Amino acid sequence: MNKTFLAAGAAVILSLGTATATAQTQNYPSRALNWIVPLAPGGPADTLTRTVADKLGGQLKTSIVIENVAGAGGTIGAAKGATVPADGYHFLVSHMGIMGAAPSLYKALRYDPVKDFSAVIRFPDTPAVLLVNKDSPYQTLEELVKAAKEKPEGLLFGTAGVGSVSHLVAELFASELGVKIQPVPFRGNAPAVAELMSGRIDAVFDQSNTAMATVEGGRVRALGVGSQSAMPQFPNVPPIASVIPNFEATTWYGLYAPAGTPRAAIDHINQAYLTLMDDSAFREELLARGLYVQKTSELAADPFQALTKAEVERWAQVVKAAGIPPQ
Repeated sequence: MNKTFLAAGAAVILSLGTATATAQTQNYPSRALNWIVPLAPGGPADTLTRTVADKLGGQLKTSIVIENVAGAGGTIGAAKGATVPADGYHFLVSHMGIMGAAPSLYKALRYDPVKDFSAVIRFPDTPAVLLVNKDSPYQTLEELVKAAKEKPEGLLFGTAGVGSVSHLVAELFASELGVKIQPVPFRGNAPAVAELMSGRIDAVFDQSNTAMATVEGGRVRALGVGSQSAMPQFPNVPPIASVIPNFEATTWYGLYAPAGTPRAAIDHINQAYLTLMDDSAFREELLARGLYVQKTSELAADPFQALTKAEVERWAQVVKAAGIPPQ
């Protein structure tokens, strides 16, 4: 009798818990969401985040508050994002450098990109674009690859600094080719591109959203893109993978929740985002900014979580091969 009573009581409690969870899901979100952006306001990543937040907030019928927490290459904000309440209302916006490369670039990182977070949605990417001076002797991707193989001391690649995305992509390029390069660090990618325009370095990897205007200005030429398929924003520019098989280099962005966040909240946001990304006008707006809009199957939570884990492992190999010392 007691066992029967206990079993019945447990069933009632489980039923009530399920009903409560369902009710909470139906009412979710009932207040504003908070998104930590671990970068300074006004940059490309911040602008993209605010664009997505504005549109997604409309889908969710709530407001999304952006909290910029900059510093230490984004790792300060990411560390804060790992400690906020896992209640479905607090999130972190992050990218490849902070979640993929940082574990290999910092000795004492105060967060684990895989264990401390659950991926929610993947924003559009900014693939790497291989740029050369307009008067460069390397007219095609094939010619630059050939020169890289034939020059023992290595081509001069401008970068945004040691451990920056442009530096890591250049080292990935060298590793995939089995060649050496000479990275030339600058304080940001803009000075590196300016040096490229002067003709004093051989190449720079820039991101598609900023490279688009530079290429259209005519002072540099794009030889290849880091996406697996061609980008309409760069006509007649092939994927680097067409010459270096399986090469892919893109700065991915997305939304993460602290570990333990209810899956129902993650799924709700994800579904609203997928609906938003079905809007052809919005997709065209993103393309006009030089972004790469992935297939719908790549935008969901589980594929994005798998990507994060794979990228941590991939960039660890690149950092080790390049001999970049952790900070």
